[in-house]
Amino acid sequence: MNKIFEKIKEELHALLPPTLFFFVTLHIVALVRVLMLKGTGIELNTSVSVTIAALILGKTVLIADMLPFINRYPDKPLVYNIVWKTSLYVVVSIIIHYLERLIDFWREAGGFIAANEKLWAEMVWPHFLAIQILLVMLILVYCTMRELVRLMGRQKMRQIFFG
Repeated sequence: MNKIFEKIKEELHALLPPTLFFFVTLHIVALVRVLMLKGTGIELNTSVSVTIAALILGKTVLIADMLPFINRYPDKPLVYNIVWKTSLYVVVSIIIHYLERLIDFWREAGGFIAANEKLWAEMVWPHFLAIQILLVMLILVYCTMRELVRLMGRQKMRQIFFG
């Protein structure tokens, strides 16, 4: 029974940093979207859905980090892995961001093709791109910090930041 609690504690300890990062990041993105869409009548995600998304993303990143192709350049300078992981995560974020909008239009249009056509016609592309630019920068920061922690270790990073 003690080993089960140790494993749960270990999993929660590993899950905490990416989940906290995505919790803060997704709330920043949600705040930016609220400010961009203020007065348009478009409904936005609630804090609860953003929190659930942060939990899912936190666990997803941990699972993805175990895949062999994610850590493709472990012996090269850090920039290789940072650019590689950032690129992968950005592609996934674009797909998720697009699908999130598509689902909203699907409910209105009633069919996938009609929803996609309506989305392309009505999407406010500058808003979509602005959110993606913000996500690219936040994902880059996340990947940079993850690689620094991987290289230097948690204890050294804690010592550098907190003394």
